Amino acid sequence: QVQPVESGGGLVQAGGSLRLSCAASGSIFSMVTTDWYRQAPGKQRELVASITGDSSTNYANSVKGRFTISRDNAKNTVYLQMNSLKPEDTAVYYCNLLYTSSSRNFINVWGQGTQVTVSS
Repeated sequence: QVQPVESGGGLVQAGGSLRLSCAASGSIFSMVTTDWYRQAPGKQRELVASITGDSSTNYANSVKGRFTISRDNAKNTVYLQMNSLKPEDTAVYYCNLLYTSSSRNFINVWGQGTQVTVSS
């Protein structure tokens, strides 16, 4: 069973940058998809960016050109580099993993979330 842990959130001024990390513990046979979601108070959880096992990436229109998702296989870590941050990016950011275990079962897990606050 894999447990993802997010880190790197904090308080930053508009126009600034922040890098979030999602570190996965445990054994992964094959990673299918890693997603970054965010949820602001009173709003639905929103898919921000995703990266597949073959390194294909997708982004929400609201963050295209500003956010970059990447993976370091040696560290079992996925990153979300956030540049040109806006106040509307303020939210709790969550990492979600879809992977197959050594027994080839599909498993989906969520991290605990990390707070990102962007001030004007």
